[in-house]
Parts: sequence; structure tokens; C-alpha cells
Amino acid sequence: MDSVLQFLKELAANNNREWFQANKKWYEESREKVLFLTDVLINEIGQFDHEVKGLQPKDCMFRIFRDVRFSHDKRPYKTNFGSFICKGGRKSMNPGYYFHIEPTGCFMAGGIYMPPAEPLRIIRTYLADHAEEFLEITEAPDFKKEFPALYDDQLKTAPKGFPKDHQHIDLLKYKSFIYSKDMAPSLVSNEKYVETMVEGFETLYPVNRFLYEALAQ
Repeated sequence: MDSVLQFLKELAANNNREWFQANKKWYEESREKVLFLTDVLINEIGQFDHEVKGLQPKDCMFRIFRDVRFSHDKRPYKTNFGSFICKGGRKSMNPGYYFHIEPTGCFMAGGIYMPPAEPLRIIRTYLADHAEEFLEITEAPDFKKEFPALYDDQLKTAPKGFPKDHQHIDLLKYKSFIYSKDMAPSLVSNEKYVETMVEGFETLYPVNRFLYEALAQ
């Protein structure tokens, strides 16, 4: 994966269509490597989370092209590769597993990011009644060692329809239910990279299982 990181590094320094077109083959080779990695991870994750079995890597991997229509930042390309492995693919808004490759910082994550209003209400309602079960998962020493805290994105006050004095109101304020872990870019080229991510995703699996149970209500 060294060539993938080098491609992204060069892209960051030359984020324009002329350079990208001149290096289209390098991009395509890098993309194929990330698709292959995604495929490997789908197969490995599928051993413990059957929801992802049969996924196509292309349905999980994010496009490198930025939507600049409503952005002040007009750079045409992202400077990272990433895939979100979940039932139905990245567009489904289901709980899943994400990996991010970028020369300035790599990470892995799991859970559900910024779900729409109705799924979020359903998750909060379930969490309000099953907070102890959720905390039993996320406060377990082995889990907390790897993923110490939820992604910090909360409402300032209690969400509509939930009592302000709920015992676990701080949990209910979250707008995303994501746990993440930074990874050194050098690890991407290490032979233990896949093994490390699979171990991390397996640790995250009980959170995703809880979120699936919540959404099934």
C-alpha cells in the first residue's frame, strides 16, 4: 500500500484536474488496491457479522471526487480513500465498519454516522430503555481500551420527546453513535494491517449489533 499512500500524498500537493488526468493510471491502480482491501475485509468481517456477507466492494468504497457545488473549497479531489462496510453498502445508512487511508492520518471506526431524524429517534428510544445493556458493551475494559469514547457530536439540550432528567440523558444527546481509533499511516503497509483492523472491527461488532436491534423496533 506504499504506492497508495504516495499517490494520495502527491494528489494533496497537486489537487487539480490536469495532474489527476496525467496520473489516471496511478489512481486506478491505487483504487483497485483499496477495493481489494475492502473485499478482504468484507470476507473477514462476514465471519462474525453476517449482515455484510455478499457485499460488493464498489458499493462500500467512497468516490474520490468531491462535490464542490456548494463548497467554498473548490479542490476537485479528496486526499483519502475510505470504505464503509455495512448491510446495503455505504449509502444505506446502516451500522457498519469504516476505514480511512490518508498520509496525514488513518483511522478505523464503527457504528452509525449522522442518521436521519427518524432512525435517530428510534435509536434514542431504544437506548433510553436499554442504556445499561449499551454501557455494558462500551464500558467493558477490553472495549474501552481500544475505543474509549463516542465520537463527540452532541445536542446541547435533551432531544425532543425525551425527559431532561433521564438517567442517561448524555447518551441520548448524541447525534451519531460512532467509535473510532487512529492508526499510524505506516501501519497501512504493514503485514498486520488487515489483522489489526479485523480485530478492531470484531471489538466494535457488539455496538453494531445493538444498533441493528434498535433499528428493528
